[in-house]
Amino acid sequence: MATPMELSCWAGDWGLPSVHTDSLIVLAYAKFSGAKLTIEPVDWTWKTLTGTVPALHCEGTTVTEPVQILNFLRKQRYNADYELSAKQGADTMAYIALLEEKLQPALLHTFWVDTENYANLTRPWFASHSPFPLNFFLPSRLASMALSRILLTKGESPLHSIMEVEAKIYSEAKECLNLLSHRLGSSQYFFGNTPASLDAFAFGYIAPLLKASLPSCQLQQHLKQLSNLCQFCDAILKNYFVDRAPGSPPASQDTVDANLQKLTQLVNKESNLIEKMDDNLRSSPQHRPRRADPKPSPLCSERNSTPA
Repeated sequence: MATPMELSCWAGDWGLPSVHTDSLIVLAYAKFSGAKLTIEPVDWTWKTLTGTVPALHCEGTTVTEPVQILNFLRKQRYNADYELSAKQGADTMAYIALLEEKLQPALLHTFWVDTENYANLTRPWFASHSPFPLNFFLPSRLASMALSRILLTKGESPLHSIMEVEAKIYSEAKECLNLLSHRLGSSQYFFGNTPASLDAFAFGYIAPLLKASLPSCQLQQHLKQLSNLCQFCDAILKNYFVDRAPGSPPASQDTVDANLQKLTQLVNKESNLIEKMDDNLRSSPQHRPRRADPKPSPLCSERNSTPA
């Protein structure tokens, strides 16, 4: 019997199982390797402030960070990289490092530092998925952490301010996307027809950038020009996440009202049809149903044949 495992992660939206890159990586790898996880969205809990997301809980053990979680799943014999060669394994490590160095800072800036995106998308989403009073200061805390991480990794001399760093990180991010597109080519996944850990990392980084409704979207526009990466994300969503995303909200009230209106119209139409049929039946001539004449009984036949 498989050991029960529970994953705490940010919930889904925008057509994704999670809006959070690290959570998406773990969710995708679990699907690729066949690991059965119970998903626990951290929405409306104090874990959003005190805990690390994603976090895998198994038999009293808690593992955080995507790389550590994937290693833990491999020890549980859920290995999506089992058929990779040594060279493919080395390529996987190199491209994951490339994603973390070149693409991650631009994603942090896009969602958390860009003023227009933060005010109109990121902050409202995370505030609406956090309990009172965390919804007032949790988004700003996450934004400060993102800014600090960008300046720590990209703010080396002579670039010290975020304005000076911005042009550099977006240039490097576009270069990274171009390299990923070239490596993927016309293949369905990075190493053929079966997804592996590199596919999980690439999906986790690219999918939010592709699917979010960003008001300011220079990097998103560049990504949409790389059709094979867009098709790559859509294929993973279609093949592995066909159900409603964990923690995603139910259908909106407008959708419910529209469906109810359609159902009401259908019922009224059927009622009118039945009423019309009933009127036609009432107005038509009424005749007794045809019945076969009863056969005479043998006794009656004998009586009729007896001479007087």
